[in-house]
Amino acid sequence: MIEEKTPAFWRATLALCCGSFMIFSNLYVTQPLLPEFQQAFGISTLQANASLAVATLMLGISLLIYGPLSDALGRRGIMLITMLGVVLTTFALACSPNYTFLVILRALQGFLLGGLPAIAIAYMGDEFSKKALAVAVGIYISGNTLGGIGGRLFSGFMADAFGWQASFLFAAALSLLCLLIFWWALPASCHFKPKQISLPGMLKDLGSHLRNPLLISVYLLGGLNFFIFINLFSYVTYLLADDPWRLGSSLLGMLFITYLSGTLAASISGRVAAYLAQPLCMALGVIILMLGSLLMLIPSLWAILTGLLINSFGFFFCHSNASSWVSRQATHARASANSLYLVFYYLGASTGGFYLDPFWKALHWPGVILGSLLILLITLGLSLWLWRQDPRSLSQIN
Repeated sequence: MIEEKTPAFWRATLALCCGSFMIFSNLYVTQPLLPEFQQAFGISTLQANASLAVATLMLGISLLIYGPLSDALGRRGIMLITMLGVVLTTFALACSPNYTFLVILRALQGFLLGGLPAIAIAYMGDEFSKKALAVAVGIYISGNTLGGIGGRLFSGFMADAFGWQASFLFAAALSLLCLLIFWWALPASCHFKPKQISLPGMLKDLGSHLRNPLLISVYLLGGLNFFIFINLFSYVTYLLADDPWRLGSSLLGMLFITYLSGTLAASISGRVAAYLAQPLCMALGVIILMLGSLLMLIPSLWAILTGLLINSFGFFFCHSNASSWVSRQATHARASANSLYLVFYYLGASTGGFYLDPFWKALHWPGVILGSLLILLITLGLSLWLWRQDPRSLSQIN
């Protein structure tokens, strides 16, 4: 097993972080380009948003396939093949002749983007010792946050300077570099035990995870937290684009720099979990997220920015612990278990806006915060229930 602080540990975590950065920078690369697409293709706002929504949707669907498939065929090879596909589709996106072709390519790219996140934590669960696992997952998720920030930032700057096609060309070149580092650095699987490919067996594994109350609870916790977190960012852009702030689109895009506090939170989450039961770490993350949301009720730009920083820290602290906890709880088919967590996670991201919209229309920004707190009270309750139900968590603090 790979132990913490060994050369193999640092090589594996470097590879997985590069892969994570590549995946999430490509997923969010179109977000700053939506106005560019509207102007270039003469489309509506809703149509422009499809370039992001379809990729997220296909990523979520693909997770149900890659996880069980990797339980049968192995981890490393599938991750490499899908990452190569991402590089090729990103290059192709720069040559899109029309918007319909671009959206179709984004759907294909989204499906390929699911290969690494569906499998990476299962790979760590196979190859890392339990002590090293929590630390490695935290570092890996910090790569998620850096990818989300980096994709949005370089895409916007490249589009302003050279046009939207340059954003995809730059993303493809950077992705190729990440792929080469991943291929060189990631150790081969040594402890993977393949299962025979069987659709009934895959469905049985998925069903057993969904019947496990400890797993379904953390799936709901992760999905509902992202349901609120990512959509708070959407509604705060509407708030800050209006009076009295009137921030432009470039400044609004830079709001995602506040994800950096999430990078810090993810990187330290495993070390905190060495002293505090992981469900309690999840509860602490939710409480921090609630406090940051309350702070954003103060009608001050600095209070809102500070609230976003606090929210990012709390969310990613909770998410890191929830992700590694799924691998620890799953007694079989770990990739399937982690895939289900991410399916709930991305479904939450896709649907949270529909939930918050009535609160926005009825009470404006205070309504969004109210709606958010109602859901966060549920996730806080789930984390505390997990702490009481999981005997390993109880023994950890005795």
